[in-house]
Amino acid sequence: MAQANGASVQAVYDALNDLANKDQQGFITDVEFNRFAQIAQLNIYNSLFDELKDAKRLSRAGFNPVRDKSRIKRIQEDLSYFSKKATVTKDGDIFNKPTDLSRIISISTAGSILLDQSTKKPIEVCYDEEKIERILLNNLSAPTEDFPVALVSDDIHVFPTSIKKVEVRYYKIPEGRLSSGERVTIPQQPTYDADSTNIDFELPEHYTSDLVYEIAKMIGLNLRDQQITNYTNQEMQVRKQAETF
Repeated sequence: MAQANGASVQAVYDALNDLANKDQQGFITDVEFNRFAQIAQLNIYNSLFDELKDAKRLSRAGFNPVRDKSRIKRIQEDLSYFSKKATVTKDGDIFNKPTDLSRIISISTAGSILLDQSTKKPIEVCYDEEKIERILLNNLSAPTEDFPVALVSDDIHVFPTSIKKVEVRYYKIPEGRLSSGERVTIPQQPTYDADSTNIDFELPEHYTSDLVYEIAKMIGLNLRDQQITNYTNQEMQVRKQAETF
């Protein structure tokens, strides 16, 4: 179930246990780890949107490098790990949001392919109920099937109401969990069966050190940036070598 190229949940867990042992705080249980892992990943995930906003602002001012050195390109590539698409059918008067939705990218009518052309129509997304009211009451701006509008709140309302199916592109809520399944008994140390159902982080592999750092802060471990970096780099090297066999 692990996503390819995502940061290894086992590597992060092992690094934290290594730090905890050096701090003489014992070992971190799977329950403790899972409690903080999701929050840590969300913190980093949310910071990417702030970074992207700052990068675009700097780009408008002429300070963004081009091609592979572009900060905007790098962040967008990292966020692409969370990009997802869902077709949603109308449920009564509303469209229910996907259960794993974090942020909407775009909404369009579901459409079809007709004479090699897509009949999808982009839907303007609005989060302001007062603005929607003004749009609906104005004969000149009233939504049509060619120019639909969606109000996003607890759910999604699409106008005109004749539209029955939409396609939602969005960023999903990140996942990452250490399995609490069958354990291999080793004195004083929790070790997990290789066939357990770990769900790796969805942040790319190069965020491994950031994840260790974030979780370590929450657990209250003594932070040693270089030690964390060295450990996680070694773990990734071992993992890559193992995958070549």
